[in-house]
Amino acid sequence: MMSTSELRPAVPDEIASPQAKLVYLTLRISDEPKASDLHRTLGLSKLTLFAVLESLTTKDLVERTEGGYVCT
Repeated sequence: MMSTSELRPAVPDEIASPQAKLVYLTLRISDEPKASDLHRTLGLSKLTLFAVLESLTTKDLVERTEGGYVCT
């Protein structure tokens, strides 16, 4: 049987903001969502969403692909 900590995806320590954690975890459980998918799913403004994605990309935690975004 798996422990509870094994079932929860880990959030890297360098992610501080609640919005960034939300976007990161959504990417972990999603199949390469596009920005429009994340916007619709999370209800974040596009301005906030793109700032978060840029921050996560700069930290090499997320990468933009032809199909959308993925965790690295």
